[in-house]
Amino acid sequence: MKNQRVRTGVPQVTKPSALIVPIAFLWAVTTPAQAVPIPIEQQVQDVVSHLVGVMDTSAQAAATPGAPNVRMTTCQVSVENADTSLNPRSSVFLYQEQALSESLNSPYRQRFLRIAPSTGGESVESLAFKPPTPEALIGLCNQLEAKRVVQQSDIGEAACSVFLKPEGENYIGETPAEGCATNVRGAVRITNRIVLHQTGMDTLDRGFDANGNRVWGAKDQPYQFRWVDK
Repeated sequence: MKNQRVRTGVPQVTKPSALIVPIAFLWAVTTPAQAVPIPIEQQVQDVVSHLVGVMDTSAQAAATPGAPNVRMTTCQVSVENADTSLNPRSSVFLYQEQALSESLNSPYRQRFLRIAPSTGGESVESLAFKPPTPEALIGLCNQLEAKRVVQQSDIGEAACSVFLKPEGENYIGETPAEGCATNVRGAVRITNRIVLHQTGMDTLDRGFDANGNRVWGAKDQPYQFRWVDK
């Protein structure tokens, strides 16, 4: 007699199908991905990339009566025989000129910038230097990069730092809360807050006298520099 299947009335347990997703996989899908910190060396290069080139405030000047049309030109330079204290690892030196667009051969501001990790590595420091003989540097960015070589004595004295951190696609930074000492156009102290973004840079650059009065710089809104050749 052939064996017959016995019907017991008890529901049969089906095997797990391929449609059942492992719990661990569901957790991986639903848990938000943690933002990966940007290495500080990459942050330095990002800031350099944001700064190098030509920007101006022509759009702001056209929209705001009385606002100046300023051109800012920045390029990378090499510093020969620099001390390691001046030129630490991962640092990049830039030269920068600012001039009214109708007087490009007579810049009113010239400086070197050292872009490097801050001492603690928590931000990017943009340290400005005031060159001792600025007239000899006018038009430096018009030269080929191989020709943009300066000596340590050309750099001058350190003047002020801005500390930048990434926020989304931007880099935002400012001077220390107390500002930086200066002696420029009647100001004894300067403060600055800058935002580097995809279309250029906004800078709230101000100078104050000994009584705390603003004597030059942005009043109600930042200077809005926009790329000319990027």
